[in-house]
Amino acid sequence: MSAGLRKAFATAKAENRPAFVTFITAGYPDPKTFVDILLSLQRGGADIIEMGVPFTDPLADGPTIQYANTIALKYKTDVSMCLQMVRDARARGLTVPVVFMGYYNPVLAYGEENLVRDCKEAGVNGYILVDLPPEESHTFRSICLKYEMSFVPLVAPSTVDSRIPMLAEIADSWIYVVSRLGVTGASKEVSNHLPDLMARIRKHTDVPLAIGFGVSTREHFDLVGKHGDGVVIGSRLITVIREAIEAGNDPVAIAEQYCSEVCGRKVPELAAARVEPPADPEVSDVAGKGVIVGKELKSFYELTTRFGDFGGAYVPEILVDCLTQLERCFIDAINDPVFNAEFESYYDYIGRPSRLQLADRLTEEAGGARIWLKREDMNHTGAHKINNAVGQILLAKRLGKKRIIAETGAGQHGVATATVCAKFGMDCVVYMGEEDCRRQALNVFRMRMLGATVVPVSSGSRTLKDAINEAMRDWVTNVSTTHYLVGSAIGPHPFPMIVRHFQSVIGNEAKKQLTDKLGKLPDAVIACVGGGSNAIGMFHPFVEDKSVRIIGVEAGGSGVNTALHSATLTKGTPGVLHGTRTYLLQDDKGQIIETHSVSAGLDYPGVGPEHAFLKDSGRAEYRVADDAQALIGFRKLTQLEGIIPALESSHALYHAIEEASKLPKDQDIVVCLSGRGDKDMHTVAEVLPEIGPKIGWDLRF
Repeated sequence: MSAGLRKAFATAKAENRPAFVTFITAGYPDPKTFVDILLSLQRGGADIIEMGVPFTDPLADGPTIQYANTIALKYKTDVSMCLQMVRDARARGLTVPVVFMGYYNPVLAYGEENLVRDCKEAGVNGYILVDLPPEESHTFRSICLKYEMSFVPLVAPSTVDSRIPMLAEIADSWIYVVSRLGVTGASKEVSNHLPDLMARIRKHTDVPLAIGFGVSTREHFDLVGKHGDGVVIGSRLITVIREAIEAGNDPVAIAEQYCSEVCGRKVPELAAARVEPPADPEVSDVAGKGVIVGKELKSFYELTTRFGDFGGAYVPEILVDCLTQLERCFIDAINDPVFNAEFESYYDYIGRPSRLQLADRLTEEAGGARIWLKREDMNHTGAHKINNAVGQILLAKRLGKKRIIAETGAGQHGVATATVCAKFGMDCVVYMGEEDCRRQALNVFRMRMLGATVVPVSSGSRTLKDAINEAMRDWVTNVSTTHYLVGSAIGPHPFPMIVRHFQSVIGNEAKKQLTDKLGKLPDAVIACVGGGSNAIGMFHPFVEDKSVRIIGVEAGGSGVNTALHSATLTKGTPGVLHGTRTYLLQDDKGQIIETHSVSAGLDYPGVGPEHAFLKDSGRAEYRVADDAQALIGFRKLTQLEGIIPALESSHALYHAIEEASKLPKDQDIVVCLSGRGDKDMHTVAEVLPEIGPKIGWDLRF
């Protein structure tokens, strides 16, 4: 099937013109019209059609393609429907090659070999998977080669010269060249760095290069076409279709007209790119190496990127160099006594060491094991988040980056990030879902007081997941000047490792403090788990201490037997989201499911990959506390100890009480009190009329 793609470029070259590659989201504006549009693109002069497979969380795409994804998903467009649309279009005369383009998780859900086999049968020629870089693509590429299907790599302006030969090696038909940093979207001008980028690639390969990102006009097409073998247009085409519909015009006719005007092919020579029978992959390569078959490629990362089967770095090519630089900086920093001394010099600022306090009345209430509180709520800014924020701001300083972005759910990470940016004189932008902005209005005000720009996110469920999506899009656009200060133990390598390192101060202190007090290790450590930063910070120092039970508590929301919960490890399945392979709350098509928790900080459909590993290895136990049980934990600590906890921590408190009641009095449980509850007063007041009667708590005046 890759032969059809090679022939399309060869024919365009023979006609002394660039190949015209169009992108359109499958199922947009609706499944029936979409098939008509495929045929109209061919009539308008398209040599190749990229067909976007819709995904709930397209982190490298701008608002135009995200909008098209949202519309397509309303029609329940999935991989099976995409395949049928190709079959239908082929039956009606579509002859140009079709390349599926999208994100890896729907592919995983469908089954990699199932997809490649079914694509070959349906008439698809190849794939572009935005978040499947070569390091993570060995299995999928091997399957593509087995079925003679094309796997199209991407090269970005940030791709270093040493990486280009590897990307060229795996190109069996063409390479997609990202012309500028950023997410997809039409642009008013074409990058002036394009000639240099093309020259860097041409040193290593003569495989056809098609240039995309920002191309929207005939002028752009002609200009870009002088530098490459093909030109890709996507976002502007979707906008043209949307505007036609809004104006009451025929989107099929308008799409054809737009394509014809842009590429200048009034009478397209369509025979150039008709579907060919399968052929062995081949590529003319200046190095004479041909396509690399069955070879696992060298990782550009120095450290192990996985925790068992979980983790990795499933990111757009634009981010690879940034992540490898960050990893190198992290390795150098943690092995540098000067850096470690600088980090520890801020312990007074943070309020470290945090106290380990016996909750004597709570222990008496439980009637069993002693319950100890690791008082991260007493840290500066009121939560554990400040530990990681200080550590990462020091890394950003070493990297020379002055602009910091962050995501936040409950607002505590946002406040911590805004705080360290104020302390170190850096620009700060915090992304926060609109629903979380409403729930955590006090923290929004605190961030703004500290000088941060808070950006409310209105897409999706308007919670933490969507804030991460927007932060990732910002980072992709501004990667050369910006450090993404990830707040939880999630995301691509090396973030889970970095966050764990700076948060492990929690468990290391707890281990020493209890040993100093009692001459023994705890019998169990307990922490709440959303993304899982406070939990991995508490758990990691005890992983090798087999006598210590490790218990994580997820948010059960309205109950795990309902659709309204955030119990990822309990009810989720493995997949890829936000750059990492971990457990996700997703449907059987690989689309991410919206979540719910009374606590904004646990309202996330994924979890840190190390927690996924600890679950599957059996080293840690993961349990669930629903909203009502979290309010019980919240109430008991408040009224028995005079400590108002964060709603996130309240989930862990509930199970700490439950577990203590089953254990003898000479045993000890340490629970991470990850944050204080002043931020949650509005939420508690809001939910008590519904939850209060269930737990016998009435605070009405």
